Amino acid sequence: MPQPPPPPSAPPNKPPPPQRPPPPSSGGPPPPPSSSSRSPPRSSPTKKTANSNNVRKHNAASSSFSEQDLPSVSKSGMTVAEERLKRRRTCRFLEEGGRILHLPRIPIATAMVLFHRFYAVHSFAEHDRFEVAVACLLLAAKTEESPKKLTSVISECWRLKNRAMRKSTSSGNASPNTDGGTSPLPPTPSGSSNVDKNGYLDTKSEEYLKLKERILLLERVILHTIGFELSIDHPYKFLVEQIQRLMSSRQLEYVSPPAESASTSTASLQSKMTNELVQYAMNFANDSMHTSLCLQFPAKRIAQACVYMSAQYCKMRPCQKGQTWLDLLDNIEMNNLASICLQIMELIADKKGCDLTIFKTIRSDLEKMRNRGPSSVPSPKRPRI
Repeated sequence: MPQPPPPPSAPPNKPPPPQRPPPPSSGGPPPPPSSSSRSPPRSSPTKKTANSNNVRKHNAASSSFSEQDLPSVSKSGMTVAEERLKRRRTCRFLEEGGRILHLPRIPIATAMVLFHRFYAVHSFAEHDRFEVAVACLLLAAKTEESPKKLTSVISECWRLKNRAMRKSTSSGNASPNTDGGTSPLPPTPSGSSNVDKNGYLDTKSEEYLKLKERILLLERVILHTIGFELSIDHPYKFLVEQIQRLMSSRQLEYVSPPAESASTSTASLQSKMTNELVQYAMNFANDSMHTSLCLQFPAKRIAQACVYMSAQYCKMRPCQKGQTWLDLLDNIEMNNLASICLQIMELIADKKGCDLTIFKTIRSDLEKMRNRGPSSVPSPKRPRI
């Protein structure tokens, strides 16, 4: 009886069949889909992508920051000096408005950071900067758990702005309408029916209702502009920690000890030095909020520079011979320290009654540290001292 032919052998080069992954257990999650089964991501419009990139860029400190790239300068034809002046003037408005509203320091600082971040994406020609400032105060008060009534914020800020504009007009300065913005708050005559005898705008008037709508709209625009990033670090906590660490390890001393130090205990002298350092460092940190430093450097770096300037102002130096401030301040880069100090000094130099002698000392000390050697992470742009 004939035998059946043998089965054909498999080709020698044929790869083994792929193995299927074992099915998931009854209680576990299903396996992730393979890359071939995933649907391609939906592409967002180009304008939205560019705007979101700007939000991410300016919500954190950017090492590639340049004032020439700010929208008011690059798009609206404003000079760097004009753009800087508008920021400073509006920050003074925020400072005074926060004081009138009895806001703590942190909400006021948060409002300034929100303002700087907003105009890092938008131009001053697009939105009235004082209305944006009011919305920043309102939002910052909520964020930092110090909320204020909407009516109080709008009424007090309108009164403050209206009073300043009338004072500017009566003194013969330039018209407030030329100071930027597309919808400035016009000075209202004292005899207007919309204003009471104390200078507050009538909350039932059409002018107030329209202003209220614009403020609420701007609050939402600000949130979208900053990408809803409301967790903001400020230099204050970092500078206090830095000073406490320096004083606890006794790394600082007076250049010329005061006369009363001979009869003062070490603990009392250390306490006095700590209080002086904290007080002046806080003042320098407050001044830094009026600049765009929060767009350029992390809050910790700004705090370190404020501690350095405070020590120079208090005439203190490192105890250990041969040790520099760069060693004490967590190896901060020389170029960063110089840039922060110079920008703060430039702001303070415009104030009346400011003693510029200490600034010459700071510039000289910065130059000495620079000449000792390059920083650990050299910067392509070295600030001029």
